Amino acid sequence: MCVTFLKWYAALNLSTLRHSTRLIKGAWYVGNYQQLVRLKTILDAAKNDYDSGYLTSIRSLIHAEVFENELEQAEELLRARYAAPAVVVAGVVLETHLREMAKNRGVATANLDKMNADLARVGAYNSMVQKRITACAGLRNSAAHGAGGFSPQDAAAMIDDVRRFLTDYPS
Repeated sequence: MCVTFLKWYAALNLSTLRHSTRLIKGAWYVGNYQQLVRLKTILDAAKNDYDSGYLTSIRSLIHAEVFENELEQAEELLRARYAAPAVVVAGVVLETHLREMAKNRGVATANLDKMNADLARVGAYNSMVQKRITACAGLRNSAAHGAGGFSPQDAAAMIDDVRRFLTDYPS
């Protein structure tokens, strides 16, 4: 497990990988104890990165990449004239991001409307942003339940709003 972690951690930075490999292999005269001391240095650096929030920011980058791919899928659905599915996909991205924000701020995860209200209450964003999220949630609910009542332009605006929210309010 330690080696797997070291490979994953080192993959974050190629120079770390090269340095770690040199430390682990060492010279032919290095014994197990000396290798353990060298590995401890790497693990201490990894712990420091974790404590500093660096590994959390990597997680945020991965979330951003996944969300961007899903929003691109929503745009592709919209181009193919599937506005309702596009809105539902964008709504899933929005709700998932709100859950992550809630978790990171110690807010209980619940339905989208409750998380939205709670996140606004704790100052994650202001009431105007809260209202935009409420509007997106309403559009998503209409699309998910086949109620209709929205145009392809509404769907495009929602996708843009979700993308902007993800950028302006990271988890």
